[in-house]
Amino acid sequence: MYARGIVELFPYLMDPYSKNGYEHFYDGESGSGYLAWWLKIIQRSASSESGGSSRQLTGGPAARREALFSPEITLSEEQCKEAMALMRYCTDEATIKEKMKMTFQYRRSMVLDGEKSSDILTELPHFKDVKSLIEQDFILQFGKDVAARFMERWTTTFKQKVIQQCWDSDLSSIILLLHLIPPSAQGWRRPGKVSAAQAEKHLVVFKKSGTSIEEHVDAIKCVTQSYLLAVGMKRSTIHEFFIILDMQVIPCKSTITLGAFDEFFKAHFVFGTMCNQMLHNLYTFIQTFTT
Repeated sequence: MYARGIVELFPYLMDPYSKNGYEHFYDGESGSGYLAWWLKIIQRSASSESGGSSRQLTGGPAARREALFSPEITLSEEQCKEAMALMRYCTDEATIKEKMKMTFQYRRSMVLDGEKSSDILTELPHFKDVKSLIEQDFILQFGKDVAARFMERWTTTFKQKVIQQCWDSDLSSIILLLHLIPPSAQGWRRPGKVSAAQAEKHLVVFKKSGTSIEEHVDAIKCVTQSYLLAVGMKRSTIHEFFIILDMQVIPCKSTITLGAFDEFFKAHFVFGTMCNQMLHNLYTFIQTFTT
């Protein structure tokens, strides 16, 4: 199904010399093809990883990399701690954003420190009330061009090809993409196939307007995973989005689906948090697609 979906979305990838045109992606009779080969690679990688933690310093959002932003004045560790302490009680957004810039390098070291990373939202509670801080931190890491790339390319390059086979909405097209890209293998420690429907529950959760967000968070059993919480009268009319991360609630600045998903994707890099293993293939595709 996935191989057929690829060549239907991208006809130029069809093989004119094979029976169905998609056997080079996956041949059901022989079990061969690119998708089969790639899944084997993922399985080997997954089985060799140590399980349990959502924060790993091996790649992706948690990778150690040189940020594009370079502050004019470098603060000492004590000065950074003082600035962060002052921010906790500050209510002026402009001042908060400036202090966040000044302490960016120090905060990145906290994010990449396995012992300190879980305290980020406690130490910096303004991530939960100043809605543009995730975007600002992502820009400081990668620059404005990279920060804008997903929004630009999804709309102009990919969305129309996807929605031809699904409902006319951004979230539906993202979810369809999840169905077209096989969920990541779980490794030998957790055998068994994972359906796209199962993986979808780790990407976005819908709640009707009026639902207590606090009660929803209190009912979470797994504290290390993140997902996008969509709130509205029905799935086709979402009016508010939240990022759920380590049982913390971060309101999204955007009230449209694509913008909220863009913030959610960037939050993984801002907080150095690995995505759910089931969504690894989807996020790898988006990360590759936007670079």
